[in-house]
Amino acid sequence: MAGHSIPHFQNDGGHRVIEIGVKEFMCTGASIPFDHPHIFVDMGDENEKVCSYCSTLYRYNPSLQATETIPPGCLFENKAA
Repeated sequence: MAGHSIPHFQNDGGHRVIEIGVKEFMCTGASIPFDHPHIFVDMGDENEKVCSYCSTLYRYNPSLQATETIPPGCLFENKAA
């Protein structure tokens, strides 16, 4: 699908729960070099999903934009070298 981008989220803060505004996303664990394999997560009809690598609980919050998180700062942004 052209123009469709899957947001990636990270958990550098070791948060138990991260609220996000999408139901399909990639979990990266933490920032490079402490990341785990970047895995696709699909909540389907559910509103919560636990990452099978880092055990972060992601909770869908429809009031958030695709790149917003609670707590803030959990959007993974690949920084060029």
